[in-house]
Amino acid sequence: MRTDCLFRENAYLKECSASVTEITPGGGIVLDRTVFYATSGGQPGDQGVLTGRSGITVLIDKTVYVDPEKSVIAHIPAQPGAQVAIGDPVHAVFDWEQRYARMRMHTALHLLSAVLPYPVTGGSVGESESRLDFDIPEAGLDKEAIDKKLAEMIAANAEVRARWITDAELAVNPGLVKTMSVKPPAGTGRVRLIEIVGFDLQPCGGTHVRRTGEIGAVRVTGIEKKGKLNRRVRLALV
Repeated sequence: MRTDCLFRENAYLKECSASVTEITPGGGIVLDRTVFYATSGGQPGDQGVLTGRSGITVLIDKTVYVDPEKSVIAHIPAQPGAQVAIGDPVHAVFDWEQRYARMRMHTALHLLSAVLPYPVTGGSVGESESRLDFDIPEAGLDKEAIDKKLAEMIAANAEVRARWITDAELAVNPGLVKTMSVKPPAGTGRVRLIEIVGFDLQPCGGTHVRRTGEIGAVRVTGIEKKGKLNRRVRLALV
């Protein structure tokens, strides 16, 4: 049974009621719906709490997909052992402070990919520092120039929108995909696009802020040469 991934439509929804539909062999708790983001695209899965009947609480250490189509999510308890059963009602609440920091960082990385319009070969989203790896020909990168462009985009307070296109539409527009290492999930019939109005448009399943002004100040903390063409750019919230 597919999980209704509420975070895809509203990343600001902090809690929801749900029902347990499955307990995986590893003890993961699958719900019919969830606000928890599952590890994907370099962004870690949410942590938080599931509260069951009679007040039992299950601390969730991580959240992961259990199918290649990324349609079923398992909430992995911090302590082993099933504390809820199939059919049980639960209330799901994730760590909002942690998630919101990642939303800000993830959106900032989209802007970084617009400032540096090169193929992205890898990336990682953290709460305070994140990175993108680029396939860049031999060329110097100016940290101050990148910081300035990012600051201008953030100050513009541009709207961040999400919309869906079909797999077929993506297939005839391959230029939308910037990431070489992570491909958008296909096979479900549709793909989610994230648009930062005036700056960026690309497929992405992650969580983002509504406007670039919410990101706040950021700066490039490092540029590393990881190979002949690979350049790793680290970005931090200030």
